[in-house]
Amino acid sequence: MLEVSRLWRQVAERVVRDEYADLEYDVVLVDAMAMHLISRPTDFDVVVTGNMFGDILTDEGSMLPGSLGLLPSASLGESGPGLYEPIHGSAPDIAGQGIANPLATVLAAAMLLRHSLGLEAEAVAVEAAVAGVLDAGHRTADIAAGGSTIGTAEMGQLVLDALAG
Repeated sequence: MLEVSRLWRQVAERVVRDEYADLEYDVVLVDAMAMHLISRPTDFDVVVTGNMFGDILTDEGSMLPGSLGLLPSASLGESGPGLYEPIHGSAPDIAGQGIANPLATVLAAAMLLRHSLGLEAEAVAVEAAVAGVLDAGHRTADIAAGGSTIGTAEMGQLVLDALAG
């Protein structure tokens, strides 16, 4: 948990103490977290913070896999369906050009299958399809390291084809 403010920390500590006593957590300043996220990313299962620091750290963390275009997001409460989306914005600068990476949206759908619909096998299938397409070397421009790239529709179709088997 990031040390955002005194009130934030007090509430979080109370919630952990009263509702999740077996949870192991640390309080970290945001500048230290930024460094640790890059130097030791596997040390973290969950990072809890306020919106501003969360926006900064997710943008930083997105470079670990290579692009914002690969990262899904879920906003979950104790009940209800949840909200699933890619962490990137709407990218109006590339709208209609067919070059956006659709994989974060596809992976957000996998999260919906898992967390809101309880369809674990289907979520795993979607994630495996995405991994298979990437393992085969297919890339949109944002994650290509040179070489040829494919567009939004082509990437989406490859994932659908992988799902179909």
